[in-house]
Amino acid sequence: MTFKDFNFKELLQKAIEEAGFKEPSPIQVEAIPHVLQGKDIVGQAHTGTGKTAAFGLPILNKLGKKAGEALVIVPTRELAMQVSDELYRFGKHLGINTATVYGGQSYSRQIKLLENSNVIVATPGRLLDLLRNEQINIKPNFVVLDEADEMLDMGFLDDIKDIFTYLPESRQTLLFSATMPVAIKNLAKTILKEPEFITITQANVTNVNITQTFYVVDEKERDDALIRLFDYKNPKKSIIFCRTKKDVDRLSTFLVSQGFMAKALHGDMEQKQREEAIKAFKSSKLEVLIATDVAARGLDVNDVTHVFNYHLPFDGESYVHRIGRTGRAGKDGIAISIVTPHEFRTLQRIEKTIGTKLESRVVPNISTVKQKKIDELKQTILDQEIKDYAITLVEDLKEEFDISTIAFKLASIIASKTYVKGNNNIGKSEIDIKKLTELLSKNDRGDDRNGSRNRGGRRDNFRRDRKRSDRDESSSSSRPRQRSSSSSAKPSGDKPAKTQRSRRRD
Repeated sequence: MTFKDFNFKELLQKAIEEAGFKEPSPIQVEAIPHVLQGKDIVGQAHTGTGKTAAFGLPILNKLGKKAGEALVIVPTRELAMQVSDELYRFGKHLGINTATVYGGQSYSRQIKLLENSNVIVATPGRLLDLLRNEQINIKPNFVVLDEADEMLDMGFLDDIKDIFTYLPESRQTLLFSATMPVAIKNLAKTILKEPEFITITQANVTNVNITQTFYVVDEKERDDALIRLFDYKNPKKSIIFCRTKKDVDRLSTFLVSQGFMAKALHGDMEQKQREEAIKAFKSSKLEVLIATDVAARGLDVNDVTHVFNYHLPFDGESYVHRIGRTGRAGKDGIAISIVTPHEFRTLQRIEKTIGTKLESRVVPNISTVKQKKIDELKQTILDQEIKDYAITLVEDLKEEFDISTIAFKLASIIASKTYVKGNNNIGKSEIDIKKLTELLSKNDRGDDRNGSRNRGGRRDNFRRDRKRSDRDESSSSSRPRQRSSSSSAKPSGDKPAKTQRSRRRD
């Protein structure tokens, strides 16, 4: 089956082809016909199954020109941005405007930009605020509740129920959830009418040959942590993924300055430049490729030993595609993610999506890395065959130095490779990571239950604390559109540790 079999509008089909989509995923095969027929659905599927397109494509196909005609409710700002990006990409030829709404941004700017947006992607708290204060009056024909169980976990269930009291009875409602706890089943009975039930299960979505770990650092330590991990892991061929083109360019320049054979790969590069970078990487003229997600789906190189997530992606699907660049053709691979405390919830959502727990580790200190380099150097010397030209060189040197002096001089030359740059300790310790995990669990259980009714509570403080990180993580784009943004670790080795945005056509 192909997407052409759904008989979408010509301009929508054009966007699908430009996005490189050919065969629909199981959730898309099951859901799209029901949505096109106007039926409510309950879909049990993880983020990585392609459900954004499963509800987005048929809704875009049916949209008119009314503002606020479609409403998508998601649990977090990160997912809101991701869904909004995806819907914009599919609807760009149809003249569809989308707006992303979440807390921490100007109410007046949001209200103004919502007036001309066909699709609204919103988090529950801010959306409920706008509805309660009668600052917006939307009458969507299509309502999507995405990641319903995540919203339940975050304490948003009551907010969701309140939101639906402001929405028209005459609507098509789609609910998606990775799991179906009793509370979600009861919610479905309340807000949906004679829904179709679709269940897509997914096991082992990541390659079992890939070792997946993460390191927790402060934002300012990302570069230092990356260099330290390169020193320790010594990858033969690796891909580093960043969220934005700007970060890719900056990191590429930085790594070259540190002596790495590295090049950038992103969508703003000319096609010839991209082809040259990929060709050099495949032929091992490059040891490091720094890329945005443009490389995650199409790059096919069998000897990539390591994948580094300099930034975490927003969703499990992108994570799976990224780390799938290693561990290919039956070989083992290593996937390493650099995570800040503000990204822990994103990490947890990815783990939930892929059904795998990533192993927490501590960035190794200088002495650990140095000792590893010395051990590797010793082994290299032991394994080295004695060449005739080496014998000639040593015999010539013996005319001026004794054999011990020659050995010391040669060792001094090669031992320079054991030098380790940077601070001794980088990132969080095992104790720090444990405390961070416990704090996040406490926030989820307690503060998030208050939802939008506790705007002065710790949940909002936590979200405000994430503001700087969110700015760092927001994607840049060359698309013509208007946007409005809404302890030092103890020395240790490498061991396990326990907006709003609006898019418009110019």
